[in-house]
Amino acid sequence: MSLLHQIALTQIPGVGHTNARNLMSYCGSAEEIFSAKFNVLNSIPGIGPKTAASICNHAGFDRAEAEMEFIEKYKIKPLFITDKDYPQRLKNCGDAPVILYFKGETDLNAAKVISIVGTRNATDYGKELCRQLVEDLQPHHPLIISGLAYGIDSMAHNECLKNQIHTVGILGHGLDRIYPALNRNLAGKMLECGGLLTEFPSKTNPDRENFPKRNRIIAGISDVTIVVEANIKGGALITAEIANSYNRDVFAFPGRVQDEYSSGCNYLIKTNRANLISGVKDLEYLLGWSEIHAKKQKPQLSLLLNLSAAEQKIVDVLKTRDLVEVDELAIKTNLQQSKLAVSILGLEMQGIIIALPGKVYKLA
Repeated sequence: MSLLHQIALTQIPGVGHTNARNLMSYCGSAEEIFSAKFNVLNSIPGIGPKTAASICNHAGFDRAEAEMEFIEKYKIKPLFITDKDYPQRLKNCGDAPVILYFKGETDLNAAKVISIVGTRNATDYGKELCRQLVEDLQPHHPLIISGLAYGIDSMAHNECLKNQIHTVGILGHGLDRIYPALNRNLAGKMLECGGLLTEFPSKTNPDRENFPKRNRIIAGISDVTIVVEANIKGGALITAEIANSYNRDVFAFPGRVQDEYSSGCNYLIKTNRANLISGVKDLEYLLGWSEIHAKKQKPQLSLLLNLSAAEQKIVDVLKTRDLVEVDELAIKTNLQQSKLAVSILGLEMQGIIIALPGKVYKLA
């Protein structure tokens, strides 16, 4: 694969990330896109004559060559969407960038990836929630993602460094600068225990319109987005909304109804856009991460003593699949809704099954 052509592909007017992925699926590689004839490009759904002409008439690769020099000089790792190191969770999102620029040392495809976001105007309440959250996540050895902004973002990154947790900041600009500038030292430390990631080439300013784009990467690169503290109009709510659109889990800490910087979290919970959590134990339970819980319950599962006929039907269905939705349980067990609900609750209380977000169940 030609890195020059991969970078150049993102610099052609009219070729956004969606079109680039479409072109790749038809042509096979960035290099083959540039060598394709106008009629071939024009025949690809969604491209059209204007974009096809832009590709065919793209004569200069000066900007792409300059970016390659910058990448080499500062030891930046380009990640094209077909590369094995490209974040696979993000790749599954339809509007994922075709190329990312990464500086640092970490696995972007770690087993557990969590995004932590929140207000720039963090209160003492929000700071303490964030501190405790990151500290309690340490035994899970996650990769923690945030946006390197003031407030909760910076707090999350700093706490990760204190707890030796890898953390990556997603930027709304190129890697030739740090915004906000006061976070330059923090960003430098993160390179040794995580890194910095962006879809923007060098010389890209931190313009306002770049940050919603940045937020979609925060949402898409992780398993779950946690909103610690947020205003009703905060950028954290945009990230949560995007995460919901990707069918990713969203969690939020509640706050007092009078608190301005908890209004966003309370709204997410009230409108079922986020699950309420009060700490890592809730997160472990809802995501099925609790190793202690699993160890306690597995002996009970092996015994399965004193199950009712209805409970046994549910267990038998769950033995056939890793995850089963409640509607499918109702169909396969042929139990009335009231009987099914009571039996599910009984199995949960015995530690035999685990409930996951979206009314999905699995054996413990």
